[in-house]
Amino acid sequence: MDLIYKEESYKIIGAAMEVHRELGSGFLEAVYHEALKIELEKKDIPFIHEAELNLWYKGIPLKKTYTADFVCYNKIIIEIKALSELHGKHEAQVINYLKATNSKLGLLINFGGESLEYKRLVRH
Repeated sequence: MDLIYKEESYKIIGAAMEVHRELGSGFLEAVYHEALKIELEKKDIPFIHEAELNLWYKGIPLKKTYTADFVCYNKIIIEIKALSELHGKHEAQVINYLKATNSKLGLLINFGGESLEYKRLVRH
C-alpha cells in the first residue's frame, strides 16, 4: 500500500531529524519551532508557520479556529511537541485538525526524547 504524500512527508521528517540531531532533547517547544523553520527553508519545503485552520460545520464557517504549528506543501499538518512521551490526546489533537479541515495527513513530531519520535496520522 502506498503512503499518502510519501515524498513530502519524508522530506519533512528528514528536516525534523536534522533539528533533533543538532539540538537533541531538552529545549522548549518554541526553540524547536524556530529551528524547524530554518531547516524547512534550507530544504526548500514550503510551509506556513502557526497556520490558522478554518473550521466548518455543514458547509458553514465557524468563528473558532485552530492553529497548527506548521502546514507544509499546503496539505500536510504538522504538530510538534517537546515532551518526554506522547499521549493519545496529542494524536487526537492532530486527528481533530484533519477532520475539521478535511485534510488527509498530519505528522505529530516529538523532539523531547533521546531520539526523534514521529507519527503519521491519516484521515480516511
